[in-house]
Amino acid sequence: MGWTRNIRVAVLLAVATLGLTACGGSDRPAAAGKGGAPIVVASFNFTDSQILAEIYAGALEAKGYPVTRKLNLGSRELIYPSLKKGELQFIPEYQGSAIAAGFGEEPVKDAAGEHAQLAKLLEPSGVALLDYAAAEDKNTYIVKADLAHSKGIASISDLKKLDKVVLAGGPECEKRLTCFKGLTDVYQLTNVTFQTVQELGPRIQQLDSGAVTLVPVDSVSPAAGDPKYVVLKDDRAMVPTENVVPAVNRKVLDERGPDFANTVNAVSAKLTTDGMRELNKRVDAEGEKAVDVAKDWLAQQGLA
Repeated sequence: MGWTRNIRVAVLLAVATLGLTACGGSDRPAAAGKGGAPIVVASFNFTDSQILAEIYAGALEAKGYPVTRKLNLGSRELIYPSLKKGELQFIPEYQGSAIAAGFGEEPVKDAAGEHAQLAKLLEPSGVALLDYAAAEDKNTYIVKADLAHSKGIASISDLKKLDKVVLAGGPECEKRLTCFKGLTDVYQLTNVTFQTVQELGPRIQQLDSGAVTLVPVDSVSPAAGDPKYVVLKDDRAMVPTENVVPAVNRKVLDERGPDFANTVNAVSAKLTTDGMRELNKRVDAEGEKAVDVAKDWLAQQGLA
């Protein structure tokens, strides 16, 4: 989950003090279970995060843990103050964005290193990390498959083989090291120009027409799995890893014990980027509810 979903808006910090009940999030009561206060599971305000929160919450409920859901709350800037206060106790995070947008730090470029880096940043707030998943929601770059195959383009570095490259992205892309600026500064491409196209749909249309060469999409976007396109390998690690990782209030972990952590880690062990892409498609393209696709996935994985 990259720059397209993490605009830092300072005013949200002030809004957070008014309480999350004003955010329009889904607030579902806890199911009866193993006793103790309900575990408050939260999500950001986009599909992938909501599905993940439903998956983790459903797995916990299947083991008898009481859960209250507070979903679709908003951005990280709004959620983090409540997470640090313990008002929210569990959220599926994305390692690279949590480091960059949550703390303003530069992420290291590997999953294990980011996990250690983020754990250290969260520790003073009483928030801990459990195991990270293989699943990522990160910025990737796609070109048309026929162009990739005819020109031998498999990585971003291979774009140097082309006479001209036009990248289409949102306006913020132009100055982002993870986007256009990364192509010029990290990959040192001299044949690339930038075109502002705000929305993903029109970007894909421009790509299909040949008006642009390259567009950024989230790795869980259906376009990233469409055979019409090729996802280019980020061979110089321009974009940090964005592995899904549960961030959990330390008091909850201590009170609930190893069975709680094992339940959560069992979910993370089965999450993949391809699998999340399919779940996102079912919600965004086919109109299913996040809770329903989460239940299906848990049943298929033997976790509910």
